[in-house]
Amino acid sequence: MRFRVEGEIKETIRCGCSLCRRKGAEMATVHESALIIQAGEDNLSLYRWNTGVARHYFCRTCGIYPFHKKRSMPDHYGVNVGCLDNFKAPAGTPYRWSEGTDMSVRPGGRADWTGPPDD
Repeated sequence: MRFRVEGEIKETIRCGCSLCRRKGAEMATVHESALIIQAGEDNLSLYRWNTGVARHYFCRTCGIYPFHKKRSMPDHYGVNVGCLDNFKAPAGTPYRWSEGTDMSVRPGGRADWTGPPDD
């Protein structure tokens, strides 16, 4: 499959939730209009977990995670920047760690995602 991102990537993110931590991707958040699938959309597999709202996509051929539709921002994608040809974040591009374990909606925990905790 092939895709591209139109526009500037303003930061990259690593997430500490159980899924993201295991897949080890460095991501950028982009508006859904900025993600352009060029070919192979029918070769994507979908994985949903926890609340089932976020949609995590994987290539059926190679198993690589290219992007996911975000639960916390449903009109945005988290894009694996490692899948972007020749991507290198410009000097000074912020890099952020997201405490993804705090976003989980689980039995005995919070019922809904209400956004990141206040500092």
